[in-house]
Amino acid sequence: MFEYELHQLRTAELAEAAQQRRLVREARQARKALRNRGGHETGGRVIPARATNRYTRAA
Repeated sequence: MFEYELHQLRTAELAEAAQQRRLVREARQARKALRNRGGHETGGRVIPARATNRYTRAA
């Protein structure tokens, strides 16, 4: 009976650890989604449209 109780205890510990890992993964995914959602377009021009002249004027 003692071995069965140890097995049950170990199973409960493993389930708790797995739940903790899932929670951490979900939090990371949520933070990543917020970063990616930040209002920036993905892809596109590197130089903004308002920068019509790439070089400074000569003196």
